[in-house]
Amino acid sequence: MEPAWPEETRLAASDLAYRRGDRVLFRSLSLTLDSGQAVQLTGANGTGKSSLIRILAGLLRPLAGTVERAGRVALLDDRPALDGDLPLARALEFWTRLDAPSQGRHPPVGYLGLDGLLDVPVRYLSTGQRKRAALARVAAQGAPLWMLDEPLNGLDRDAVALCEALVAEHCAAGGIAVIASHQPFALPGLAMLAVPDFAP
Repeated sequence: MEPAWPEETRLAASDLAYRRGDRVLFRSLSLTLDSGQAVQLTGANGTGKSSLIRILAGLLRPLAGTVERAGRVALLDDRPALDGDLPLARALEFWTRLDAPSQGRHPPVGYLGLDGLLDVPVRYLSTGQRKRAALARVAAQGAPLWMLDEPLNGLDRDAVALCEALVAEHCAAGGIAVIASHQPFALPGLAMLAVPDFAP
């Protein structure tokens, strides 16, 4: 499959460290991902996987180390940023206009089994339905760098398979994915990076 992005796609981090309060969550973490590659971050609760995702996305500053990104970033976390009072279709349309107004991209609602929920206000969606809606928004952004924080939480087996297939298609098109997950993630060529626990 031809890459979907004409520009270089790359993510590199070197010797990252992060401190929350007086506690160092991690240190000396490095990774390099080129077009089509993905890594799963593993580790116990509280080791800083979510913080690492945000550092890689440019939303947090590390205590030490550097991050280089080539390509725009799309983030999925536990806050889907979809207006709870709007029907799902309008909530996704709002972000499509902001995220990728000139790319002609549309959220893959049918692919993710959301086409029957487009008239339902977001606040009435289940946890798994909201997670699939957030995945649809990520896919519509047209960003080559996907940062996925616990993307499988709240998903049933069929929805897990859809999520894995969506990420596989993204990487096959030349995208990059960083996945923080306690659950196994089925993706060809997926690398693993353990975030160690430095708690006393």
